[in-house]
Amino acid sequence: MDLDDALILFSYWRSSAAYRVRIALNVKGLDYEIRPVHLLRDGGEHRTDAYHKLNPQRLVPTLVHGERVFQQSMAIIEYLDEEFAGPALMPPDTRSRMHARTISQMIACDIHPLNNLRVLSFLDELEVSAMVRKEWYRHWVVEGFTAVEHALERSVATGLFCCGDQPTMADACLIPQVYNARRFDIDLGSYPLIRQVDEQCSQLQAFVDAAPENQPDAERP
Repeated sequence: MDLDDALILFSYWRSSAAYRVRIALNVKGLDYEIRPVHLLRDGGEHRTDAYHKLNPQRLVPTLVHGERVFQQSMAIIEYLDEEFAGPALMPPDTRSRMHARTISQMIACDIHPLNNLRVLSFLDELEVSAMVRKEWYRHWVVEGFTAVEHALERSVATGLFCCGDQPTMADACLIPQVYNARRFDIDLGSYPLIRQVDEQCSQLQAFVDAAPENQPDAERP
């Protein structure tokens, strides 16, 4: 890759959206540089004027490819798949691509936005107790995972992974949410297909390298 077209990912180690883009980059086998953006330190580095110029939403991830700047993780993933050779992040046929987008959006549009840092921080501002805050998080994950499990169960496209026997964008979206579910002590016993996908992904280096604990800005307990 020409240095003028270097890939730079502005990322936070625990950001689910950044996590899914890291997975996509790794599955595609692309070289990229991570530039950490701490979402908590000093009120949040994403709130600085410099970062605002890069990403007007003040969110992570942001992907810089040469002179081009991209935001929104789902759009970034599809851009990477269309722009670069390597393993495909979307299935080859129309119906399977529909299945991949369905699973991806169930997570990225219906679960994650209700439980991301902005929402949880606002619950704190409303002086919601830690117990109620955790129950809020659990409720939306359980409701969302129940729907995802049902979608995986009824689709002929489901294989070892969400869509067939190779990882796709759907798996890149699902695995960060599974990570968060475990972090919040949510029982995954009712979701055998989700656990199967998680087990398959855990054996792939692309997913291992993208995990929060393996990031340069990871914070140890």
